[in-house]
Amino acid sequence: MSGHSKWHSIKHAKGAADAARGKLFARLARQIEVAARSGGGDAEANPTLRAMVQKARDGSMPKENIERAIKRGTGELDGVTYEQVNYEGYAPNGVAVYVETLTDNRNRTGSEVKNVFTRNGGSLAEPGAVSWQFERKGVIILQKSAASEDDLMLVALEAGAEDIDDQGDTWQVTTPATDLHQVRCALDDASISFVSVDLTMLPQQSVPLDEPNQAKQVLRVIDALEEHDDVQNVYANFDIPDAVLQAVLA
Repeated sequence: MSGHSKWHSIKHAKGAADAARGKLFARLARQIEVAARSGGGDAEANPTLRAMVQKARDGSMPKENIERAIKRGTGELDGVTYEQVNYEGYAPNGVAVYVETLTDNRNRTGSEVKNVFTRNGGSLAEPGAVSWQFERKGVIILQKSAASEDDLMLVALEAGAEDIDDQGDTWQVTTPATDLHQVRCALDDASISFVSVDLTMLPQQSVPLDEPNQAKQVLRVIDALEEHDDVQNVYANFDIPDAVLQAVLA
């Protein structure tokens, strides 16, 4: 888990510089549209929409873009209808991978996701093959300098957090999916800053990747999936030790 979390923290931290902003906004807009279509356009009454809107704000998405996405979702503006389709598979070294997509053509997306797995040494699996290994959770990443462990425990656990994990340079706060917003608000009220806040799928068990080559093989699959326009999130159950991760990033 720690290696997996650190990798996603690194991806998050460098995302603003590396990712094409237009592509990021398009991905966020799809998520907002689908959330508004399924649960209504009122963010206060629709927790999923509220989380997606906050994620868009965190990514510096303009307010007008957010409002247009909500209106497309509620039907006030014309737009493409997207459906959520999830895929399951395996990366090299037996790593389980769970992929969430939003697509207007499930046949095209399914074929392309399968090709990404195959080209990078992985394989697509049947529905249900790996999803049971993951749980929907809220995850907040904080720099160690943001708060002491005692202060963080006092605020986060009282607000509903389940666990606080020492990740080396960072703290990882894990919450039930339904309590992520209130824990975030509690940290804000206590003036405790954070690096990222996400709804995610955490693995119940992890596969250790102790060699740089193993890590590179798995991360190649993850990166290729994340580059696909229809892919919204990619989750995997690998654990990369610090030394191996640094060797990969070098």
